[in-house]
Amino acid sequence: MTELSGVTQPGANPPGAPLSALEPWPETVQWRPVSRSLITVELINRASLVVVVLAGLGAGWWFNRHWFWPAAMALVVVAAIWRSVVTVRAVRAWGYAERDNDLLVRHGLVVRRLSIVPYARMQFVDVTAGPLERAFKLATVQLHTASAASDAKIPGLDPAEAARLRDRLTALGEDRAEGL
Repeated sequence: MTELSGVTQPGANPPGAPLSALEPWPETVQWRPVSRSLITVELINRASLVVVVLAGLGAGWWFNRHWFWPAAMALVVVAAIWRSVVTVRAVRAWGYAERDNDLLVRHGLVVRRLSIVPYARMQFVDVTAGPLERAFKLATVQLHTASAASDAKIPGLDPAEAARLRDRLTALGEDRAEGL
């Protein structure tokens, strides 16, 4: 950790210290976060699933008054609350950065992931938005490469930013691929 304006920055390295494999170029990369509205979308999706599961467990309890049904319902509620807290932190962990020759995408809490996608390797770029995402004015940019393992996505983008990123990545991908 280093001091920057009197505030300790987590993940930052002191001068001369080796860089983390998951935090390359800390001073040269400008990370952009995803929209905080993605938290609401994820929580609504989770709440919908929990309601369906609780309805099924409640129906089971209605037909068979066994202690298992309320215990399972309580377990589902506790797991949903825990997962909701994790979701808030997970959305805050998403970020992306554009560089001259590649796009960096990072996410994850327990298992942190940094994807570096060279523009020349991109085959196509998808922009998607489901009904709930559209209601919150969000879109997801999905990058596809020749390797299925290297596909990266950036959820929770403003539609204008998603369109700008799609157009820029497509143009840069075409430019870089011509040199191959």
